[in-house]
Amino acid sequence: MLFGMLACAIAVFAHQPLVFAADYPTKPIRFINPTAPGGTAEPIARVIAQKMSESLGQTVVVDSRGGAGGTVGTATAANAAPDGYTILLGVVSPMAINVTLYGAKLPYDPLKHFAPVSLITKVPQVLSVHPSLQVTGIKQLIDLAKAPNSKLNYGSAGSGTTGHLVAELLKKRADIRMTHIPFKGSGPALSAFLSGDVGVMLSGPPAVIGMSQAGRLRVLATSGTRRTPVLPDVPTFIESGLNIDVTSWYCLVVPVGTPPRIVARLHTALVDALKSPQVSETLLKMGAPPEWSSPEQLRVFLRDEIKKFAEVVEIAGAKID
Repeated sequence: MLFGMLACAIAVFAHQPLVFAADYPTKPIRFINPTAPGGTAEPIARVIAQKMSESLGQTVVVDSRGGAGGTVGTATAANAAPDGYTILLGVVSPMAINVTLYGAKLPYDPLKHFAPVSLITKVPQVLSVHPSLQVTGIKQLIDLAKAPNSKLNYGSAGSGTTGHLVAELLKKRADIRMTHIPFKGSGPALSAFLSGDVGVMLSGPPAVIGMSQAGRLRVLATSGTRRTPVLPDVPTFIESGLNIDVTSWYCLVVPVGTPPRIVARLHTALVDALKSPQVSETLLKMGAPPEWSSPEQLRVFLRDEIKKFAEVVEIAGAKID
């Protein structure tokens, strides 16, 4: 009798997550963006959150928490309750690059502390110069950097970000000198760049497209193997003779332990959002074409990217500033 009652109790509790999952969501969902407002990630997160809200029937609120190359916001999500009410915009820096840069100091393990949902997009890094620099191509920038009295500096969204790695690779491949000025996100980096505090900047396309069209900066090159459709006249580093093929990416993950039915619900809502004309067209205009995956495909992708960026960090010689 007693064992029967215990068995029933265990069965009831074992099924509790499934019951909650079936009712999910019943309140607003926090969508952590681990980068500072005004950068590349925030507009991507906001357009997706708006569409997912419609599908889920609950508000998805973007919570931007920048700092330490995305580590602060990512750690916040890792420590959140695995109930589906905290989701994370996984960014390449805190989810792959920082594993090598921070080593044992990283307060989470991307593969152990998160359950993958889906890839969102992949975007190149863009090399821009301030109009005050009298250069119109990457060769001229290299020549300027090699001048005896050159004091070029470059801004990035922070130590360990993709822009930081691409710039360090550029320094090594072209044998030039530039001083790294890290900021707490693409937004602050762009503000300093536009004011002339730094002469060179690395960022994603969304942060610079409008400014480029307005003549407030000059784009010289992009990373990746192909030109980005939103900057069709801008050559890749590879076209310019520099072996730099590093791209940023964004994905959706949740704290490990989140019930599978909730993960599946979020996956459906995200993929539906990415397939919708509204979101797809908006992302394409930002230079961030939608690209989704299954949770398992994302798990494999994350594992491979961590390994790849370990090699890139070593080649670039990048360090935490």
